[in-house]
Amino acid sequence: LWGGADNEQAIRTLRHALAIGINLIDTAPVYGFGLSEELIGKALRGVRHSAVIATKAGLQWDTGTPRRNATAQRIRKEVEDSLVRLQTDYIDLYQIHWPDPLVAQEETADELERLRREGKILAVGVSNYSSAQMDDFSQYTALATVQPPYNLFERAIDSDILPYAKQHSLVVLAYGPLCRGLLSGSMHSATRFVGDDVRKLDPKFKAPRFEHYLAAVAALDMYARECHGKSVLALALRWVLDQGPTIALWGARRPEQLKGYEEAFGWHLTPEDLTHIDRILASTIKDPIGPEFLAPPKR
Repeated sequence: LWGGADNEQAIRTLRHALAIGINLIDTAPVYGFGLSEELIGKALRGVRHSAVIATKAGLQWDTGTPRRNATAQRIRKEVEDSLVRLQTDYIDLYQIHWPDPLVAQEETADELERLRREGKILAVGVSNYSSAQMDDFSQYTALATVQPPYNLFERAIDSDILPYAKQHSLVVLAYGPLCRGLLSGSMHSATRFVGDDVRKLDPKFKAPRFEHYLAAVAALDMYARECHGKSVLALALRWVLDQGPTIALWGARRPEQLKGYEEAFGWHLTPEDLTHIDRILASTIKDPIGPEFLAPPKR
């Protein structure tokens, strides 16, 4: 998904995350076509109780091209396979990765409810769902979380998902809080992506938008350092966390990429900060675009 990773290094990164107090690990079978879950299982061997595992179902990837499939039969197979790969007998949070318009919500939700009653999963969540889809889904099983894309550059959920989550006491697991690395502060105009890195398909990383977003990041970084003594990475995470009730899902390949997360805690953005941030974005990003390219085919 992000250009590949070293397996042993990935395991060290996971263990380092636990050591510094990060205990929620979000994954999916489609990440690495099962490899991500396998590495998590190895990393958590002997310390499973220290982690909250969130994984997903509803994407079939046996042909190498992920496509939506949230039938009861598919979900049952996926949960059994995930339990084996993760080396655990239960999954803390089980999420439907993408809504499947070709399968009734009742069928999908009923199967998750059966799995919950069997003790194979402890809680149910959804990812990339609209508020209307969640309303329908929650008729058949209780929802605990929703996982949408959310960051300083991608705020579509402000008008729909976030208010719904607050109203229905759902926790928002915000994926992409650093906008696929853009808000890490480590990218520059010469940055290139290789292999299967999904950013090769992302319009944000193509000219002329890439330069516009980099200009925004530079201005945000300057503001964060001058006004708060923080990096743009910390500013981006703090912005997501301040929207509440939110958890920022942050990816890392190496232990050193976890540095800086602690800067996001112990302070908050003021209304004046938020206004200034919006002014920066309005003055630098001329043709904003969302993460729609990430959506997999329906079949």
